[in-house]
Amino acid sequence: MRRYATIIAAACLMLALAGMGQAQSTTTLSVAVGPEASLTVTTGTTNLTTASTTFGSPFTGTTSLTYKIRTTKVGGSGTISLKITADFSPAGGPSVGTPPTAGDALTYTCTVSSPGTACSGSVTASASATSVAIFGAAANSVSAGNAASTAWSLTDDPVYATGTYTATATYTISAS
Repeated sequence: MRRYATIIAAACLMLALAGMGQAQSTTTLSVAVGPEASLTVTTGTTNLTTASTTFGSPFTGTTSLTYKIRTTKVGGSGTISLKITADFSPAGGPSVGTPPTAGDALTYTCTVSSPGTACSGSVTASASATSVAIFGAAANSVSAGNAASTAWSLTDDPVYATGTYTATATYTISAS
């Protein structure tokens, strides 16, 4: 009899639990992934140096960058550009805006890992934006970012007064 009572109690419990309401509902998750871009200059200060003591070689140095980009699948594009936002100072040294000698120039060449395409040849830096890299449609960087760099070259002109001169190069990345 006790056994039947246990079975009946278990059956009643199951019926009681079955009578408890239970409901489910769902949602659809939707995300609109658009074009994005970010850029980090990993060389805080790029020192331009020369090994020559007879004006035979330009001042050179390299600025390293890490970029992340995602462009639209159809018709998308992107760019990395740079411009000199503060010319060399103090006065008496090199100048991007008004070189002391005709032919003096701050130039750069570019290295850009895929999916970017690097600038072509030597580019003269200026106060206007100049190209470092371009990206086509459906360009996607890796999660950690991709590498790029600009290798600088500055004329070693004997007219420059001795001293330390600084300029600011500002990089911009965009994606559409």
